[in-house]
Amino acid sequence: MADMMEQLRLLEEFINVCKSNPQMLHRPQLKFFADYIISLGGKIPEVDEKEEPKVDDSKLDESDSEESNPEVNNPPQAPIEESEESDLEIEAEGVIEGDKDQPQPMGDDSKEVTEEMMDEASVKRQNANIALADGNIEEGIKLYTEAIILNPHSAPLFAKRAGAFIKAKKPNAAIRDCDKAILLNPDSAQAYKWRGIAHRMLGAWDKSAADLRLSVKIDFSEDAQEVLNYVQPKAKRIQEHQRKIERRKMDKEIRERKERVRLAQEAQEKARKEEEERLKQQKEAGGFPGSETGGFPGAGAGGFPGAGGFPGAGAGGFPGAGASGFPGAGAGGFPGAGAGGFPGAGAGGFPGAGAEGQMPDLNAMLNDPEIMAAFQDPEVMAAFQDVSMNPQNMAKYQNNAKVMNLINKLSSKYGKR
Repeated sequence: MADMMEQLRLLEEFINVCKSNPQMLHRPQLKFFADYIISLGGKIPEVDEKEEPKVDDSKLDESDSEESNPEVNNPPQAPIEESEESDLEIEAEGVIEGDKDQPQPMGDDSKEVTEEMMDEASVKRQNANIALADGNIEEGIKLYTEAIILNPHSAPLFAKRAGAFIKAKKPNAAIRDCDKAILLNPDSAQAYKWRGIAHRMLGAWDKSAADLRLSVKIDFSEDAQEVLNYVQPKAKRIQEHQRKIERRKMDKEIRERKERVRLAQEAQEKARKEEEERLKQQKEAGGFPGSETGGFPGAGAGGFPGAGGFPGAGAGGFPGAGASGFPGAGAGGFPGAGAGGFPGAGAGGFPGAGAEGQMPDLNAMLNDPEIMAAFQDPEVMAAFQDVSMNPQNMAKYQNNAKVMNLINKLSSKYGKR
């Protein structure tokens, strides 16, 4: 007798579910029942072809196993904002704004649960099932919460309350319960199913598809598979679009890197050409390495080695101009010359010049390869600089053939004026 009463109660729950969702009578599994209704003169509502796939309401039995929970009705539609960086448009049918309620009680994990507490929690769970079957969602959630407080270590309790939150159109609360259930039991097919449905309600198609695939893999259910069939194409489009964005980002980085390399190469080429042009201009100006424009090594602009003049000369002057000269010469002159002059020159002048002196032929000197070669000889340059600093040091170079040859060469050039 008790078994018959239980069966009648379950039949009554089934009839209530059919009343709330007559479309489910078109399911192949319920064809026998639909035929029975028609045989009694009843009428089955027409199929709504535009209706979105729904999750079947299953009975909420009194066992601790993870069975089906209340169905998910079509929630109100809400637009999905298109990403600024994408051109992807996905149908937003059935997407709702997430609930913003305070997190629901989760119980005390450190609590030791006795057999009496487990029994009491089981009674509250059964009453919650009945409340949901009667359409009293808030009461069902309240009773599930009381059961969880008594036994916070039960993954099925959290999964069942998640199903109730789905029916109450509170996907964020359902996700929190599913997360807890999966933490307690990583193989909870019901938790993955309800979390997948919650993500579907929020328009998180890729997350929804991932959870639903896990659910049907762990324990296949037709309602989870039906929702998966609906969200999977959308999730695939999102994944393909994300890959497209990543490719664009990578291509942009490659283009920017190539542009930086190009600019660096252009800067190097510009610097190289500028250096070549500078060397070309310096060569055309007739300068020597280590000198100012047009001058000799170690000299000022246009001058000879030393402080801007010849050995034995004042600053900027020629031999015979200053008070000091080469040893053996008159005041400020070369050996064998008159006072302040080169050999064969008048007093204070250059070879072949009058007493007041004449300028030497600098062009003839600059075009003489022997003189140019001598001025590039470090030993000769050192001697000229030494004598420039102290004309008395000329005595040190009387026996230096290279120095004396240069002096004689210069004297011959001066003599040609």
